[in-house]
Amino acid sequence: MSGRARMALCAAAATLMAAGALLPLVDRATWFLQAAFLLAVQTGVGMAARRVPLARPLTVAAQTLVALILLTLTFAREHAFVGLIPGPDAFVRFADLLQAGADDVGRYSIPAPLSAGIRLMLVGGVLIIGLAVDTLAVTFRSAAPAGLPLLALYSVAAGLSDGGADWLWFLIAAAGYLFLLLAEGRDRLSQWGRVFAGASRAGAESSGAFAPVRTGRRIGVVALGIALAVPLALPAMNGGLLDPAGTGVGGGGGSGGTISAVNPLVSLRDNLNTDEDREVMSLRTTTDDISNLYLRIVSLDDFDGTTWKPSRRNIVAVPEGEFPTPIGLGADVRRTEFDTRISAADWYAQDWLPMPYPPSGVNIEGNWRYEPLGMTLVGDHDQNTRGATYTVRSLDVRPTAEQLSSAPEPPAALKREYTDLPDSLPAVVASTAREITDGATTHYEQAVKLQEYFAVTGGFQYDTDVQVGRDSQAVARFLRDKQGFCVHFSFAMAAMARSLDIPARVAVGFAPGTPQGDQTVSVGLRDAHAWPELYFEGVGWTRFEPTPTRGSVPSYTLPDTPGSALPSPVQPSQSASTAPSAAPSASESCTAQQRRLDGCASESPQAALTTGGGGPKWYVVLAWVLGGLAALAIPLAPMLLRLRTRALRLGAHGRTEADAARHTLAVWQELTDMAWDFGIAPDDSQTPRKAAARIVRLGRLDPAAAAAVHRVADAVEQVLYAPRPQPAAGLAEDVRRALAGLQAPADRITNVRALLAPRSTVRVVWAASEWWTGLRARVAAARPTLRKPSDQRS
Repeated sequence: MSGRARMALCAAAATLMAAGALLPLVDRATWFLQAAFLLAVQTGVGMAARRVPLARPLTVAAQTLVALILLTLTFAREHAFVGLIPGPDAFVRFADLLQAGADDVGRYSIPAPLSAGIRLMLVGGVLIIGLAVDTLAVTFRSAAPAGLPLLALYSVAAGLSDGGADWLWFLIAAAGYLFLLLAEGRDRLSQWGRVFAGASRAGAESSGAFAPVRTGRRIGVVALGIALAVPLALPAMNGGLLDPAGTGVGGGGGSGGTISAVNPLVSLRDNLNTDEDREVMSLRTTTDDISNLYLRIVSLDDFDGTTWKPSRRNIVAVPEGEFPTPIGLGADVRRTEFDTRISAADWYAQDWLPMPYPPSGVNIEGNWRYEPLGMTLVGDHDQNTRGATYTVRSLDVRPTAEQLSSAPEPPAALKREYTDLPDSLPAVVASTAREITDGATTHYEQAVKLQEYFAVTGGFQYDTDVQVGRDSQAVARFLRDKQGFCVHFSFAMAAMARSLDIPARVAVGFAPGTPQGDQTVSVGLRDAHAWPELYFEGVGWTRFEPTPTRGSVPSYTLPDTPGSALPSPVQPSQSASTAPSAAPSASESCTAQQRRLDGCASESPQAALTTGGGGPKWYVVLAWVLGGLAALAIPLAPMLLRLRTRALRLGAHGRTEADAARHTLAVWQELTDMAWDFGIAPDDSQTPRKAAARIVRLGRLDPAAAAAVHRVADAVEQVLYAPRPQPAAGLAEDVRRALAGLQAPADRITNVRALLAPRSTVRVVWAASEWWTGLRARVAAARPTLRKPSDQRS
């Protein structure tokens, strides 16, 4: 194997070894096998281009083109011409997949599902890095800078991974880079050995010429060992910007610490828009009514005019036994206690612990801390919910409308904190709140009117494609456009409640899931939800549901007075009747009342299969047939070209002396090309007799085949040196006999390569290059030359 071929293989291996660090990021490793195969094809194209040889830019261009075709064939076949050649539609498909992949990266935790977008990012990234490494290390023969793209590939994986096996992936990636450097060093040393020593490989090894290679290996092993061992002996750098556990939890292992304002809403919209409703958790509960089984993660109480986020709170150790009574909950409010056992998915990593609110006790293992004001649990030092199974005791609080209506004013400190609004909030928010609640005499009636306005009477539409908005006009735009999803509804109602001096905050978590046949409840990504919580003294923090078609209306928000437009609370698992309606729809739009009752068709576009038309058009069938033939002919083109050339050379029978000479020389060229296909490169500096002896010796030909080769060589010498060469008969049969002699001692791989990928087809490239050079010379010669002014005067 040549030095460049060895370096190409090492470059591909180094790329795959660095890409191994990406394996923990997704839940399936099938993409790695696909990337390895495509990278092998790309590397093979580079090896073939350098063997021709092509110019360096042409080699890189050929590899890039092949990589693009491979990606098109894998990810955008239906959008490409004949399923292979990328066009505008294929690039649009790539852009859509990359955008979807970026959304999935922000949406899922590690390990993420292997969606089409993520798969394109992984496979395409490996091909791009592999091309960069191959170009630097092999094409331009500079292996040291090739470590930069390898480092970039490993750094991306190491920056996202949170596992404890990072040292192993570093060892593998560093070993790959080391092998690449050693391959380059070996190639350079072998060249110096040939120049000065002129010895064979065995002699060089025995004389110590390859001792530097062995020394380099030892140095590399020692360096890797030091790189892995030294960090273990150094003191850890925790805290500050370098703290890897900076999830908002501090204080070390004690009972104190704080939880910082980390916003959990960044992926809520993406979860609602996901194409795959993955199960986040499965739960069993002892409550008979799951319509109020909201899994609350965290409460957002800090409103700066642009967004809601959790305040910085003190955290303590998780209380043993019963949790303290929720703030504001009086003894006269009816409540029942129930248990819920929750099992989180292995891929779901959440810093906060989802629990039915208010919790009265939790049984869970791990490093968890308790935030008393929000009654939430938050992980400490990288603790999260991935694969966790825990049991929560919760209270099902059932206040009456009378208790809420007669609630006294809350404590001044609590009211001051939870009714605070920034000056940047548009005045239309407060004026709209006063207009909606006009006539209400209590905070409870105001809250019910706000909920009814958003859910039923205000004409709002549920739409997850609307952006959340990150400026002070976001709430005002939502009130104007009347389109949004749970974040908009909860934000707006909480802000308007605060403008009416009602303490309010926003809760984030999951709406009640879907009951299963095995008595469990499945909670998926699309159950992600946000809702407002309003405070009433004597009851505490109370859930409201302003979002149409989401969750369930709390029973205590139904006033005892007649005429309320609010519907009865429904189970979240209930759906509209599946029976077809006999009457057509009265309107293409769906009213808020119908949305609340879940009587509207799904807003998601439905995929439909086109029927009729008598099958595909004839030109479509023809295009596919031609595309299939082209796809089959491309890999077989070298073999077909070689067989055609052989037939032309051996089938020409001359009639004149000139034709006979031309035929003899064509037969000789076929013989040398045939030997080249079996690894015996032609040497034009030798005479035909010496060239024939070389073919016989290297090809290990039997006596019959050797005699045939010498007869062809004798005929060539007649043509080249005799004054009047005599035509020789049976040269074509001699060449075929020599072919059989070359095939007999060769192994199967050599025979297959000589048939499918013959080396001599490179002559086509040489001929095309000579034709192009001649064409340029003829064009340059045909251009009229401008005479000098002095010549014109003369």
